[in-house]
Amino acid sequence: MRTLKEMVVNNQKVRFSFYRDGQLWYETECGFRFPVPISDAGTATFLVEDRAMLFMRYIRKQIAALEIARQSSG
Repeated sequence: MRTLKEMVVNNQKVRFSFYRDGQLWYETECGFRFPVPISDAGTATFLVEDRAMLFMRYIRKQIAALEIARQSSG
């Protein structure tokens, strides 16, 4: 898996994939998927494609969640 920095530098993009269970799922150019909770949206506009830098918070959370899951499984 790429690092957070590698996923967001040089104007990398994210693209909306799907909506499920109160979360918008986006995917980075390298194929990393992460959720954005609707409860965080407020009055924001979420575009089909946007700069990955704007989604660092959510990418970071998903990386951490995957690491915790990996550690607990083995």
